[in-house]
Amino acid sequence: MALINCHFFSDVLGLSTSMTVILPQQTTTQIGMQNQKSGEKRKTLYLLHGMSDDDTIWVRRTSIERYVAPLGLAVVMPQVHRSAYTDMVYGNRYWTFLSEELPQIARSFFPLSDRREDNFVAGLSMGGYGAMKWALRKPDQFAAAASLSGGVNRAKKRTDRNRDHFLAFGDTEVAGTENDLFWLLKQCDAADGSKPKLYQCCGTEDFLYEDNVLFRDACRQTNLDFTYEEEPGTHEWGYWDKKIQDVLAWLPLQA
Repeated sequence: MALINCHFFSDVLGLSTSMTVILPQQTTTQIGMQNQKSGEKRKTLYLLHGMSDDDTIWVRRTSIERYVAPLGLAVVMPQVHRSAYTDMVYGNRYWTFLSEELPQIARSFFPLSDRREDNFVAGLSMGGYGAMKWALRKPDQFAAAASLSGGVNRAKKRTDRNRDHFLAFGDTEVAGTENDLFWLLKQCDAADGSKPKLYQCCGTEDFLYEDNVLFRDACRQTNLDFTYEEEPGTHEWGYWDKKIQDVLAWLPLQA
């Protein structure tokens, strides 16, 4: 596998930013790794970080490079700071960067497939929200999406003036908008065309568990292909290192 820390300029953001990329490499003598390649254009997982993290965190906290090696799967991990994967009211246009500019730039640098059936998105916590939002708003871009301990309920009434929520969404109502996963779920379910497979997991001791149960129940009321898993666990990397392996096993890589 090749591990690349890529610095580049974003026209959407108007600044230099970064992404960490894992690329498949076919090897025969590397000890302890079973590396595979998947055609000339690589199948790709966009893997999103949480609120307190950056584009390097999945490589630093899990064995994601080792897990994807035998799958021939490329992984693109972008940097979005504390943006909630949103065109922020008080901040930058991270949603436009993520959903429009990033795939084009990544494919111009690396041999990544642009076929819907070869593209997947997943994330943890804030990144779980971002992954679901991306797939539900752009179902023509992804075959599957996964949320690990996702902050999925951005539309709930807030009793506190959360700084990060305010910077991303301001005083605007999230419910019933394209930033509301529950609303997006209904729109995607009712729309024509291909629908992404969805996977959701959350630890039963996680502080986001109740919100995840609400989203699980909403998903179960649709006709979407939906998988949900829960088990004892909190909001921590031991849980996510384990569950990302389950996500990789679930991905429709043979399509």
